[in-house]
Amino acid sequence: MPVPPPNLNPPFNIVRLSHAELRVTDLGRARAFHADLVGLQVTHEDAGTVYLRGMEERGHHCLILRQAEAAGVGHLGFKVWEEGDLDRLHAFFTERGLPASWVERPFMGRVLAVRDPWGVPLEFYAHMDRLPPIHQQYGLYRGVKPLRIDHFNLFASDVDGVMAFYTDLGFRLTEYTADEESGRTWAAWMHRKGGVHDIAFTNGTGPRLHHVAFWVPTPLNIIDLLDVMSTSGYLARIERGPGRHGISNAFFLYVRDDDGHRTELYCSDYQTVDPDLEPIRWDLKDPQRQTLWGAPAPRSWFEEGAVFEGAALVESGLKATPIVAP
Repeated sequence: MPVPPPNLNPPFNIVRLSHAELRVTDLGRARAFHADLVGLQVTHEDAGTVYLRGMEERGHHCLILRQAEAAGVGHLGFKVWEEGDLDRLHAFFTERGLPASWVERPFMGRVLAVRDPWGVPLEFYAHMDRLPPIHQQYGLYRGVKPLRIDHFNLFASDVDGVMAFYTDLGFRLTEYTADEESGRTWAAWMHRKGGVHDIAFTNGTGPRLHHVAFWVPTPLNIIDLLDVMSTSGYLARIERGPGRHGISNAFFLYVRDDDGHRTELYCSDYQTVDPDLEPIRWDLKDPQRQTLWGAPAPRSWFEEGAVFEGAALVESGLKATPIVAP
């Protein structure tokens, strides 16, 4: 199917992705993984939640860990330019018959909670509590030295439909994977902030969260993390990589916590701010699409993801498959 033209002037301005809330079954264990191992900075914690941020982030948090009976995802958060954008987003969702309501969240101003047509819980805000900068407090750096949240990736049962909806929200397509046999889109990478993606969608049973990614300074930081994980009891939590993606050209590593939540450590993609930038098309069967060096991903990477609270799962009708590692 042809990709939709970009919507360069939506009635609201979504600045970027902001944060994710993960439901975890052992808060202490999840804190140890994301703070002590990966290296995110704890900004607040209580008996039921831990809030974390990256080293360059001035907002209060980019990740929320919440104690729960079962692992899953509470919501995905996005920042907008100004308060009026929240009202215009409220109108956008209600006019389409989609759930939209105002909710209270700690450390944030007015928050709009919505669901997209597939049931993904999204939250939008204009103001979050600001914290003092710590990017030059080098004594605090640890783990892979995560600087900031970079993107979300979701499984979607209808990538073409999802791509059209998020284009209406003002997200711009940078790269996509086409299934040449059916003519349908198998995966799409879409951005607001000028990188390759704030959010991506991969064909599969959905909606489910595939991963949350954090930007790190260099590939060497990823190599350091691998050395630490392989010698401190986390070897089995290394799922894929290190490597360089064909799509995005970024250096990557995928690791998973004890609840199965997948984290990508990511750096070195390219700038996409020009409004007339044409998206790059990839063939699903191109072995360099997944990894520029040709190594395919494991089967778990294509099949396993985290469920969103309150979203019904739908199996994709597109059965085309990429190259999978034996």
